[in-house]
Amino acid sequence: MPITRRTLTAAAVAALLVPLAACGSGDGDGGSSDASGKVEGEITFQTWNLRANYKDYFEDLIADFEKEYPGTEVKWVDQPAEGYADKISADAAGGTLPDVVNVSPDLVAPLAKAGLALDLDKDAAKYREEYLEGAWASHQIPGMEGTYAFPWYLNTGPLFYNKSLFEKAGLDPEKPPRTYDELFDTALELAEQSDGEVATLAQVPTIEDFGRYGVQLMNEKGDAFTFNDAKGVDMLTKYKELYDAGALDRQALTATPESTGKKFLTGAVAMNPGSAFDLGNFKKQAPNLYENIGITDQITSTGHVNMYVMGVMVNANTSKKPAAIAFAHYVTDAEHQMSFAKKVAIFPSTAGSLDDPYFTKEDDTDETRVRVASAKALKDAVNYTPVLFSEQMKTALRNQVAKALQGKESPKEALDNAVNECNQLLRQQG
Repeated sequence: MPITRRTLTAAAVAALLVPLAACGSGDGDGGSSDASGKVEGEITFQTWNLRANYKDYFEDLIADFEKEYPGTEVKWVDQPAEGYADKISADAAGGTLPDVVNVSPDLVAPLAKAGLALDLDKDAAKYREEYLEGAWASHQIPGMEGTYAFPWYLNTGPLFYNKSLFEKAGLDPEKPPRTYDELFDTALELAEQSDGEVATLAQVPTIEDFGRYGVQLMNEKGDAFTFNDAKGVDMLTKYKELYDAGALDRQALTATPESTGKKFLTGAVAMNPGSAFDLGNFKKQAPNLYENIGITDQITSTGHVNMYVMGVMVNANTSKKPAAIAFAHYVTDAEHQMSFAKKVAIFPSTAGSLDDPYFTKEDDTDETRVRVASAKALKDAVNYTPVLFSEQMKTALRNQVAKALQGKESPKEALDNAVNECNQLLRQQG
């Protein structure tokens, strides 16, 4: 997956994979090889739009692996971001899925259901303790036993706020909101003091927001969505109050990460999620904002921030299972995750890595401040977006939220409709 500002603030590009038949990988033996056998043979490794910026890193990593395991050969293919999910779907249906594949949790779910993703709890359980508990769990599928990809790099982002706008509204710029209740109070105060000219937020609530608010997103069996409960309705009701008061930007219904970023740059909104990448952008494009920038944690009422996670999946039908498992683990082990993290603004999912001084010591720069704070938050972060929550479901929720904010439906009606539609889509996934 491309490691860009959009990746960091909006998570991985997701798409609904068509239902897949449990086809073979085209490697010949239907995956019957013993995972504990000799690590040898040729395997194919597929990444998600990483070659352009990280070609040298991956070529060196592959060369080191082949040196450590004589008799292996890793063929690296990189696919563009656009259409990546469709490419995986086509390969899976055609029996040409690579041996080792870069995936996000939503992409691995239909592959696991089709029997195409290797269950690591059965074939690679010895590696489980090497990873953060929450990261390992991120590629588990509700209703299924097992874990279907090695966790790779993680990310989370801070919340930026404009201190000067807080001061103008008579709010303490050193005490930004930390919970949703505090956020709602702050947003209404900012709107009132600016006569509706300054909104605090520029995006409608997503499934992640409902999760961070403490809403139970799915039932315990994992076969139905439940975010229309009393707490979910309460949250959407609060957002409706913000929208009516001008505390939620009027264009939030059609906002994108790019458009909300521009509004924050111009002082039209007071708070916006982001990453360490944004600091350089602020300094270059909006020096006055940069001088007044506040950096705080994500808003959460659960005490746990949201975690974005990438994974490396092993094709269950590979004929070179020992080599595929060994390479997937090699890519994601502590040493190689740490070396990758020092090249780009991502975080390792391996246990203990976030205690490295690189992630714990500041040097009086905003960049290290963001990195240290994010690393600390990731230790007990949660991937709030359900693995089974497809792009179509995100659209259904967004459309119903828009109707509630516009007053076309009550918050309860809107969430009931969203849950019904999402559950119908869930049943279609099989």
